[in-house]
Amino acid sequence: MARYLEATCRLCRREGMKLMLKGTRCETAKCAIERREKSMAPGMHGWRRGRHSDYGVRLREKQKLKRYYGLMEKQFMSVFREATRRKGNTGRTLLELLERRLDNVIFKLNFAPSRKAARQLIAHGHIYLNGRRVDIPDRLVNIGDKITLKNSEHSRKIVKTQLEANPNFQVQGWLQLDASKPAATVVALPTREDVQLAVEEQLVVEFCSK
Repeated sequence: MARYLEATCRLCRREGMKLMLKGTRCETAKCAIERREKSMAPGMHGWRRGRHSDYGVRLREKQKLKRYYGLMEKQFMSVFREATRRKGNTGRTLLELLERRLDNVIFKLNFAPSRKAARQLIAHGHIYLNGRRVDIPDRLVNIGDKITLKNSEHSRKIVKTQLEANPNFQVQGWLQLDASKPAATVVALPTREDVQLAVEEQLVVEFCSK
């Protein structure tokens, strides 16, 4: 499976905003966006003056959304095509599908410090869905799904260490967390308000539809 191997902070600098790709580190002074000398876009010349074209504006919205969820182009377009096949508003359906990805859910439960770390947790067999081990990060969760850990001290230690390191983390209402086990249940589907990224999804739809 293709992976992005270059410096993660370059992506935030390119979009000019925090994409929370390194989890809690992004909330500290170490974040590249917070450090003035690196707050410009990557490359020798940094930000260029002038307005983006309509194409450029739509491209940036698509890139921002894709990078926020840690997807490669082929993966993102696969999710977009699935959104177009479903009834309802394509933009909102796209966001819902991205939110329901298992790697995103693990991150939003505070089981991992970032979506990248969540994918590793899943790939290494630490996560169980409805009693069965799952190693596919893009698996979509549904209402009633129960998320538990592998029955091993190592798995519990990894997650409990993360929970203790970020005790003020607020789990969203569509997820129900039992931190004592740790385990969780999906009690609803995510809504537009659950997306913690400032993005114009309609511009993404317009770009990807061409």
